[in-house]
Amino acid sequence: MADLIAIGYPDEATAEAAADEARRLAQDLIIQPDAIAVIVRDANGDYHVHTQHHLVGRGASWGMFWGLLFGLLFFIPVFGIVIGAGLGALMGKITKSGIDKEFQDQVRGLVQPGTSALFLMLEKVTPDKATEALSKYGGTVLKTSLSKEGEKELQDALHGESAG
Repeated sequence: MADLIAIGYPDEATAEAAADEARRLAQDLIIQPDAIAVIVRDANGDYHVHTQHHLVGRGASWGMFWGLLFGLLFFIPVFGIVIGAGLGALMGKITKSGIDKEFQDQVRGLVQPGTSALFLMLEKVTPDKATEALSKYGGTVLKTSLSKEGEKELQDALHGESAG
């Protein structure tokens, strides 16, 4: 089961610092992230997205995942993804895979002008060490879990394959 974790911060810089710490934790094998993303909403309300994901195998699809997720959450086109007829179906798959409306609403409430958030898609984590390392940044934590089936369905949809 994969976990999608969002951690909101009350300023524009902390999420990027926490992302650097998450990358260090990944190198130390304390967490095993599939992807890491930071979204910053500046004082004018504009969004700025920074992503990092493993490029072996599914890197391009994780980039698209973040684009679709942030598009769904914040109603913004990210990574130049064109809104088309297939987008609605893909958004439905994101919702069905475990990212429910309550989580979406909580994330929208978390990322206000002048704030930032760290998003992690995690496969494995050593909770005590990860919590200790990231706790120095504070923040508000939101978490949703994706089943293996839900994650596979999302990946298949991102690759244009029908989930069978």
